Amino acid sequence: MMKKIRKTKIIATLGPSSSSPTTIEEMMLSGVDVFRINFSHANHSEIEKVISTIRSLNKKNNVYTSILADLQGPKLRIGNVEEGINIVKDEIVKFCSEKKFIGNNKRVYVKYKRFAKDVKIGETLLIDDGKLIFKILETDNVYNVKARVIQGGPLFSKKGINLPNTKISLPALTEKDLEDAIFSINQKVDWIALSFVRNGSDLNELKKIITEKSNHKIPIISKIEKPEALDNIDEIILNSDGIMVARGDLGVEVSAAKVPLIQKQLVNKAKKSRIPVIIATQMMEGMINSLTPTRAEVNDVANSVMDGADAVMLSGETSVGKYPIKVVAAMSSILKTVEDSPLIKVPQSPPSVRSKRYITKSICYHAANMANEIDATAICTLTNSGYTAFQISAWRPSANILVFTSNELILTQLNLLWGVKAFYYDKFESTDKTVVQVNNMALKNNFVEKGDMLINLAAMPVKKKGMVNTLRISMI
Repeated sequence: MMKKIRKTKIIATLGPSSSSPTTIEEMMLSGVDVFRINFSHANHSEIEKVISTIRSLNKKNNVYTSILADLQGPKLRIGNVEEGINIVKDEIVKFCSEKKFIGNNKRVYVKYKRFAKDVKIGETLLIDDGKLIFKILETDNVYNVKARVIQGGPLFSKKGINLPNTKISLPALTEKDLEDAIFSINQKVDWIALSFVRNGSDLNELKKIITEKSNHKIPIISKIEKPEALDNIDEIILNSDGIMVARGDLGVEVSAAKVPLIQKQLVNKAKKSRIPVIIATQMMEGMINSLTPTRAEVNDVANSVMDGADAVMLSGETSVGKYPIKVVAAMSSILKTVEDSPLIKVPQSPPSVRSKRYITKSICYHAANMANEIDATAICTLTNSGYTAFQISAWRPSANILVFTSNELILTQLNLLWGVKAFYYDKFESTDKTVVQVNNMALKNNFVEKGDMLINLAAMPVKKKGMVNTLRISMI
């Protein structure tokens, strides 16, 4: 029986609930395409073990589950506080950044030395994703800030701080990020996500480190979660390999009511630029403690796909939730149900800029369109860099996208891309033989059936592994 590929990819965050090899394997088998490692909440020795587990399970199950390293970025956080602290409305709280101390309901340590210099009197300060709200009353411009409580509640250690109207002077890559980035590169992760990207130049240092420390390209995903990023979105997209709509911090930094439209705009911009876009945060949060999602959550996942998302991401649902395997299965079911809807429209303009990749881009564009016109079951492409996989995925053909490569480093990387299924292939003899062999692999793995039409893309001569320059139609 022919296999139906679920095209929208699932990213799952690993954490205490999903750290065991058994749980990781079951999540793989339930539909996880990419595992996210959140560097905000893990140390290097733990991460190394998890990466080793994922790779051994990939081999065991003959799959290519990808690894996404998510750097913490310039996130402001408070220090440790006493247990059972409750912040009361209208009280004055002092925020200090000089020396570490255990905070209470009157005085809180902030892990950012320039905090008092960056904040402005009258601005709003939010803690714990907006659960606690303060108004800045005064600053000594050195270490101390006083604020009035607008909305109180329980205060917990190491919670994040948001300053929606403040341009903080932290670098795009903190010292911790630099260490984590180098560690991730050495671990040969497939993707690196950079948090709190504000402009295109924020990506330069990370790109430089990857170039210096890695012998192959590791693509970068820019997380969009600040108003400043929205102002500079075109240059960010130009300098990114993918973007993530990080709705948690974004919904705190801007009005939550604006986020749905921002999501649609960001997805549309990413699709016009032919880069993957991930929708993240609170997608199925109810399933942290429940076996079933709410109808609102089902709608949210479905609408993200219908907006044109390439991947959807689970955070707390799989990292700390009670049912990490069940939530993956539930999300997979929703995706399969809605992703083939004719209501989903992504921009489909042909390539026009005559760059060195123009021919390859054009062939990929026409291959996707032709596959739809002739009702081809699959597009089979050979690639050494993964470029054609990115391109064909971006054109969203109805056919299965089967990618064949001898470059083992990109096999797992490609697993994040919409609709892409990758295979290892290293027999590059002649174009005719290669086409027959990859078509037979597609048939053997039940992605096509006898009598189906396929579109084959290749670079001639095939032994040179150059840019794709050939389109061929085959009948199984």
